[in-house]
Amino acid sequence: MTLTDEQIAVMSGAERRQLIWRLALPVGEALPGRFDFTRIRHHRLLLMSVAAAALVPWTIYLGVSLPDRYVARNWTLTWVGFDVVLTAMFATTAFLGLMRRQLVVLTAFASGVLLLCDAWFDITTANSSDRPISIATAVVAEIPIAVLLIGGAVRLVRITARRLFAIGPDEPFWRVPLLLVDADPD
Repeated sequence: MTLTDEQIAVMSGAERRQLIWRLALPVGEALPGRFDFTRIRHHRLLLMSVAAAALVPWTIYLGVSLPDRYVARNWTLTWVGFDVVLTAMFATTAFLGLMRRQLVVLTAFASGVLLLCDAWFDITTANSSDRPISIATAVVAEIPIAVLLIGGAVRLVRITARRLFAIGPDEPFWRVPLLLVDADPD
């Protein structure tokens, strides 16, 4: 049976999702050979859970044990290196955006997060005379650009999910299933 464009156009979102899920390659055929998604997922979730749990006491320990002042070695290399990485991420994001490639989502999101880190460390490591400039730079440039990059990446994922899964505009984004799930989402 062949569906026409007109028949597809009158389908509900749920009917389109069901059709997409039925037409999609099974996960086993889409993944490389010997790929054990369940095992890998379990190990990665365990790693993230253990890391999150371990960071709580570590952060408390750092909060009470680190000195208020510390002379850092390789200060220039640290900041220049960070800015080189940030520049590379911006350039990659611009290139992928220009080429209209899906990977722009990852580089835009990562660039936004790096900008937020840059703003945080600029403000918290600045001396009292440089702090107003660091705050102004963060408020006027770094944070707005980060919000734009992260928001744009999330919007692209949402649009892609809506197109792939016929997700309605009122359906919450957090309910979009992973593409690796090999089951009917309803």
